[in-house]
Amino acid sequence: MADNSFSRIYEVVRQIPRGTVATYGQVAALAGNRRWARVVGYALHANPDPEGIPCYRVVNRFGEVSSAFAFGGGNRQIELLEADGIPCPGGRVDLSTYQWKRAVLGYVPDGAK
Repeated sequence: MADNSFSRIYEVVRQIPRGTVATYGQVAALAGNRRWARVVGYALHANPDPEGIPCYRVVNRFGEVSSAFAFGGGNRQIELLEADGIPCPGGRVDLSTYQWKRAVLGYVPDGAK
């Protein structure tokens, strides 16, 4: 299951546009199982292609970056997000402004109206 679920997660993360972020729960829902939020974290930590799978664009449901970002720590994630044009004051992204608006049936992104 992990191999198939990781592949689905990576496919979703590849689609997150520059200048936006998605939450772990949003990626999980878009990958087919809204209960996979932790699986998303495991998959991103094992990301085989950080250049092609922009895992730094995934934040928690509060917009916070990961203190355990696998590719250089939380400060590196902030640097990458800011290079995408996303401000991260205090290590947090404003989801109402920067959250990817792609929806999945029955799932409303955090902070969306």
